[in-house]
Amino acid sequence: MFSSLKSLLKESNKIKSREFCSAVIVAAGKGSRMQSSRNKQFINVIDRPVLAYTLQAFEDCKLIDEIIVVTRQEDIMLCKEIVDISALTKVKKIVVGGKERQDSVYNGLKEINSEATLVAVHDGARPLILPQYIEATVKVAAQYHAAAIGVRVKDTIKLVDDDYNIVDTLDRSKLWAVQTPQVFNVEILRKAYENAITKGIFATDDCMLVEQMGYTVKMVEGSYENIKITTPEDIFLAEAIIGGKDLDEEDYE
Repeated sequence: MFSSLKSLLKESNKIKSREFCSAVIVAAGKGSRMQSSRNKQFINVIDRPVLAYTLQAFEDCKLIDEIIVVTRQEDIMLCKEIVDISALTKVKKIVVGGKERQDSVYNGLKEINSEATLVAVHDGARPLILPQYIEATVKVAAQYHAAAIGVRVKDTIKLVDDDYNIVDTLDRSKLWAVQTPQVFNVEILRKAYENAITKGIFATDDCMLVEQMGYTVKMVEGSYENIKITTPEDIFLAEAIIGGKDLDEEDYE
């Protein structure tokens, strides 16, 4: 997988221009499946909140120029504390999210710098993303206008009807589990959101909205460790991953 990442970076290094890239970090979820009264973004993994790891990765990525954090009104001060304690200089705004994730992303999109030509959307609850993978996705998006990171599906996937009957077995070789960041040309993503608002389209990720507009999204091969913190078990898994390796391993470079 590391050689695949290196190949992507080498290929995308052919891009001569350096585009301004904003990052919208979505941290407005309630995390009901976490079985906690706290927003999952602020639960500690080892010694730091989940969101602190996420923001640090984007802070450390040389292709990210600014960070916009989207959170709940009641969590704004917690976000500010994380930014201050971690001495994060790229976080320019902390804004209030909306009812759904889609609304929160749009709120963040409206706050990015006018110089931005690329925008990276990432789930605050994916704390194990590495700067190198962010960089690879940004570079591919700069070349192809839309890119998302993901991993190949390991399991055999069955299509099941409402009565729990298997109706089809999907071709695993063509199936990927998409993650974040997802990076887009700013104008393309804006048009996709405006189209979604006009037509009442609701999607589970930003790629779906862009695909609805007829654009092609390039997939970037990422890491299985880029997990999303959703349930209590995910906290233990994240701690095991962080405890088992150095997040700045030379192998990723």
